[in-house]
Amino acid sequence: MDPATAAMGSLLPKLFELLHGEYKLQKSVKKDVEFLEREMRSIDAALRKMAMVPRDQLDDNSKIWANDVRELAYEMEDVVEHFMVDVQGFEPAANPDGFKGFMKKVANLFTKGKARHQIADAIKGIKDQVQQVADRRDRYKIDDVEATLAASTIVDPLDPRLMVQFKDHRELVGIEGPRDELIKRLADEDDCVSKQQLKILSIFGFGGLGKTTLARAVYDKIQAEFVCKAFVSVGQKPNLKNVLIGILLRIDKASCHNVTLLDEVLLIEKLRELLTNKRYLIIIDDIWDLSSWDIIKCAFTNSKCGSKVITTTRIFEVAKEAGDIYKQEPLSHGRSKELFCMRLSIGKSKRPYHESVKISEKILQKCGGIPLAIITIASLLASKPVTDWPGVYDSIGFGNEDNKEVDTTRKILLYSYYDLPYYPRLCLLHLGIYPEDYEIKKDTLIWKWVAEGYVHEEPGKGLFEVGERYFNMLIDRSMIQAVERPYYSIIYACRVHDLVLDMIHFLSEDESFVTASNSNRTSPRTNARRLAINNEVVEQDGSVANTSMQQVRLYSATMCHFTMLPLLSNFKALRVLALEECTFMGSERSVKLEDSPYHLNYLGRLIHLRYLGFSDRLVGFSLPGISMPLILKVPEEIGDLRFLQVLDLGRTGIKKLPQSVGRLTQLKCLRFGGSSMEVLDCTNLTSLEELQLHLVSPDFLKGLVKLKELRKFSLHFEEEHENMLFKDLMGHVANLQKLQVIMVNCRYSTQKEKNCRYQPRPKPWSDYAGSVALGHLRHLTVNGLLPGLPVWINSSCLPNLCHLHMELTAMKSQDMEILGRFSELITLTVLLYDYMVFPNAMEEGAFPKLRYLELKNSNQPRFVQGAMSSLECFRIIIGLEGTNGWDFHSLVNLPRLEKVDAEILGYTGRGIDGDELQAHESLKQAHASLKHAVEIHPNHPTLKIYHS
Repeated sequence: MDPATAAMGSLLPKLFELLHGEYKLQKSVKKDVEFLEREMRSIDAALRKMAMVPRDQLDDNSKIWANDVRELAYEMEDVVEHFMVDVQGFEPAANPDGFKGFMKKVANLFTKGKARHQIADAIKGIKDQVQQVADRRDRYKIDDVEATLAASTIVDPLDPRLMVQFKDHRELVGIEGPRDELIKRLADEDDCVSKQQLKILSIFGFGGLGKTTLARAVYDKIQAEFVCKAFVSVGQKPNLKNVLIGILLRIDKASCHNVTLLDEVLLIEKLRELLTNKRYLIIIDDIWDLSSWDIIKCAFTNSKCGSKVITTTRIFEVAKEAGDIYKQEPLSHGRSKELFCMRLSIGKSKRPYHESVKISEKILQKCGGIPLAIITIASLLASKPVTDWPGVYDSIGFGNEDNKEVDTTRKILLYSYYDLPYYPRLCLLHLGIYPEDYEIKKDTLIWKWVAEGYVHEEPGKGLFEVGERYFNMLIDRSMIQAVERPYYSIIYACRVHDLVLDMIHFLSEDESFVTASNSNRTSPRTNARRLAINNEVVEQDGSVANTSMQQVRLYSATMCHFTMLPLLSNFKALRVLALEECTFMGSERSVKLEDSPYHLNYLGRLIHLRYLGFSDRLVGFSLPGISMPLILKVPEEIGDLRFLQVLDLGRTGIKKLPQSVGRLTQLKCLRFGGSSMEVLDCTNLTSLEELQLHLVSPDFLKGLVKLKELRKFSLHFEEEHENMLFKDLMGHVANLQKLQVIMVNCRYSTQKEKNCRYQPRPKPWSDYAGSVALGHLRHLTVNGLLPGLPVWINSSCLPNLCHLHMELTAMKSQDMEILGRFSELITLTVLLYDYMVFPNAMEEGAFPKLRYLELKNSNQPRFVQGAMSSLECFRIIIGLEGTNGWDFHSLVNLPRLEKVDAEILGYTGRGIDGDELQAHESLKQAHASLKHAVEIHPNHPTLKIYHS
């Protein structure tokens, strides 16, 4: 039901705007629109109820009704938006008092009148359809669906998680290591007093990893050491009274007379009484929400008897409440193979693993060490001949297989899906547009969610911030896998496990949400609303090109090869046009615009468009024999796209943006990587949250002060302009209080050499001497030479700064002390041209969260005890002659150090009098000093030394 709910969520704000905006509707039309809004809000309430019920538990009439509502909502939204554009999409005449101005006014009045007449007819027809839908809702008793199902499914006797508790231990693989580690974690404390305290530990992980199995293994191993013990499951929408009774029955069955008459408070009191001064072991399996855990844990007393409580959950927020978290990891390749072979031998064929080693290895890789996936796929293969195994592998997931293990796997994953709020559900379903194992960039993904209408503004929060919360929720619920930059504590992308992707495809096909052309189970439908094309060659006469585009709302192509762009005039309802990591072949750079297969003609006709994004994977590369055709021009009519929210042309090779981009008042994200651009007036782009541009002008910078919603800001300067532009820039952005990221780069006319000591030094930038108090700024990059540490880079002005990257002429010892006071700083990179002085002593606790430090052309680094206590990676880049006499023994003062990278720049004959022998000796000394430092360090960090 989620796609239908999404369609309604997008439509209802439009109906409200139509009623309350300045559209001068006729009285009869306004009355009809009021009727439509009331009815559709009522229908939306019914859909939300249905969305809480798994689709396979709904009857056919309910499914058909919801599908009809979805299509009707799409049609209504298209009609309303078309009317809004027709009425408001006309610019005033240049000379309103002249004859041409008069004729323009007359023409606009005629066009607007025609539009109002057309919408009156359209609304009348839609009103009849809505009335029919409302009548069928009453006839099918749609509003009673949730209540009826709730009454009939209080307990699911076929819950696959219950059967896990009673598996034969001989069927378990790889459980001993995690079990013993968990038991050790439960027992490890520093002193006897701590060992007697109540210990609560949570097993956290993805659905199907075997959390319940592990908890049961620990329970069976150590339960004899405890006086009282219990293993109970909670589940979704639990009856907490029954959970408490379950604990009570397992602890002391004899005292449970008339226990069902007690309420939750009395049950907790009785449990506390029974557990006081007793050593107990209690497993609380499968917790889904904090409120349930907050109530259950009230029953556990701390009598200092060494009691243990273990919880299992797939939700990180719940795991955090336990205090100690054990993150369950997937099986190793060896253990995966062992489990796979064991499940195959249980199957009917008794087929040995070695009969098809190559395809078996690929299948195991797809399973990703998830026991549930391995068991499911092995059970599926056991009944098939080896010749059919490649087909199973190629199908991404389990297709429409009628198999008990497949049903069990999907059921377990669907518990997580239906536990999500409905907007994050839609965000998850959206991931079905991507190919398997694809690294999905976080920011781009969130902006697509915004454009699709899955993200709605909340008081005090921007659209991206709300979308980011949904993204983090999917990670915390183990529905997507985070891709994190090492040491940066930044999740910049995600991947979708094949099990989850299979569930997404299963749901998408069932509800006609996304049609993927390469899924090996569907070909593009003629009525597809969202069309995803992955890893295909898209040609003019291909099947994709011949698919009807009239009703397509999303056209997404990932890693495809185009011989021409899709003809934009074929789209009538398009909201999202995204070509990501594609190649555009078959045309020379010198081709004329009118002959190019990569033009954007008719772009202005896509009046519903919210997202326009192109990414050419060959931009920036020069490949012999391969031409790099470009989209030669963005037409002026792009300014007519009044609903456009995202314009992402960061990697296209497009040279210029037209001035009409300045009319896109709803634009939230603008990324453009062109080498030159016309004067862009950004004063009307007040909705912008993200702005990435190259080579801006001083006039452009003046308009930045009006971009109060700006959250992320990235600019490139030309060498001849950068000296004063940086000073002007910081003056203009100093009051943009929502800024979280500032990245400023200088494009020099000649390529920089790696060793800055031996290149012509760029002229230092003029620093901004005023105050830059940005309380939300988290990332600051300045790739341009500053004379010294700016006065505004301090913990008072930038209290939440996490990442700092800058180029300086020099650093004094007091500068390091200033930087050491940043309590949130995680990474620090400093490129120096002259010198850097390390202080002999630093404040206790300086750089408390710093995990990564990179220094280029620094003097002798000196790490003092008590500072940089969290540093894990140290990277240094130095000239060979600068290492003479260096001693890295102070690395021992970094207690968490795990990696040291050193790049030694040996410019033979430049700075060392051409003495090769001396150069060789210096290199040996540098190697010896670094190796000795890591050998004496208690952590024995890894060491990598590079020469260049």
